[in-house]
This record gives sequence, C-alpha cells and structure tokens, in this order.
Amino acid sequence: MDAFAKFTSQSQGRDRIFRATQYACALSIYLLQKHSDRKDLVAKLKSLEAAMSAGRKLFRLGNTINSIEAAKRTMQLSDRVLCLCLTAVNINRALYFVCDNVLWARSVGLIRDINKERWSLNASRCYLLSLVLYLTRDVYVVVQLMVQRARDKHFRQKMDQHLRENPEVADVVIPQLDAFLFLLLDSLKSHPDVALDTLKNICDLFIPLDRLGIYQSNAGVVGFCGLISSLIGIVTLAQPKLRISP
Repeated sequence: MDAFAKFTSQSQGRDRIFRATQYACALSIYLLQKHSDRKDLVAKLKSLEAAMSAGRKLFRLGNTINSIEAAKRTMQLSDRVLCLCLTAVNINRALYFVCDNVLWARSVGLIRDINKERWSLNASRCYLLSLVLYLTRDVYVVVQLMVQRARDKHFRQKMDQHLRENPEVADVVIPQLDAFLFLLLDSLKSHPDVALDTLKNICDLFIPLDRLGIYQSNAGVVGFCGLISSLIGIVTLAQPKLRISP
C-alpha cells in the first residue's frame, strides 16, 4: 500500500495510470461498439476516455520546461550518438508539449482562434520524431550490447553449444542468422531495461503513425499498443532498475 501511495503521489505515476486507463477504454470501445446491447457502456467508456485525456493534458502543463532542462543535461553526455539522439528527443518533446498545452488551452476556452487540427497534427509529428529518435538510441544500445556479448568467451561457448544441440536449424535456417538471433535475444534477456524500452517505443509508434495517416491501423490496434506501452511505463516507473539510462 505504501508503494502504491508513493507511486500515485508522483505526477508521472498519475499520468501513466490515466494513460493506461485511457487506452484501456479505447480498446474496450473498439471491442464493444459492434454490440448493440452495450451502447450505454460504450458511451460511459467514451466519456471516461475523454476525461482521462483531459486530465493528462493538465498534468503535462510545465513539461516543456522539464524537457528543455533535460536537453541541457543530455548535451553533456560523452557518447556523441546518445548526446545527439537524446538532446534531439528532448527538444522535440518540448515542442510536443507546447502544442499539447495550446490544445489544452483551446479545449478549456482560454484560446479560441487557432486551428485545432493543425496543432494536433504538429503535436503528432513531434511525437513521431521523438519515438524514431528513441528507437535509434535503442538500436544503438542493442548493437553495443551485442558487440560486447560476442566478445565474451563464455557466451561464445554457450552459442556453440546451442548450435551443436540444434543441428536441424542449419538445415532450415541460415546458421549465421540463427547465431545473430541467438546473440540478439541473449543480449536483450540480460538487459531487460533495454528490451522493455524498445518494446514500449515500438508500441507507441503505432499511435502517431495512425494519427498522421502514414500507417493506418484501427482503434483496436492503437488502444492495445497504447495499453501495453502504458503498462510498461508503469512497471519501469515503479521499478527504477528496469528503466533504461540514460
């Protein structure tokens, strides 16, 4: 109970709970909308989804400053690839939050003379670019882990044993491909923080892709992917050792 109270006392914790609820509602609406006897439930879920979305926008007020400060910190990273990717991510996040704050102000009537659709599309573009940069960082980190793993004598012995114990693989799959996949999976298994972050960003990628019409799926896929990424976000926030750094 203490851990839950501590989690919900954080603005990030509340935001991630709201986000998980929002996408759970979106997925449930997609699954129930074809059932005519569930119209009342669908209407309630739509209302709850809208409330969660509005609440999250309120929590994100001020995040632009946080992203700018984060960009200043990542500019000091010694690894130039991480420095470039993460600094660009934080700048894009700052722009995203600006768009998000403007949309919130529009929704509560503080600003009226703006093109809501254009600002929403700009927010999605910033979000998409941030995710692409995050995934670039993930790929870079995974490649580094694989190189380190491949140089480890114990791992090479383990991989040779795997290939000897699975001779049928050589008849079906290219041996080099099997060795690559074995190295990849073993590297991710030994670093769950990297694996979770990569999975989270891949799931999140479907949201702006659908919004921008680049790769249109459906509300069910978006809701499912958003829910999975939200649950991963809750786990990594509750368990800092599972959060990728930097």
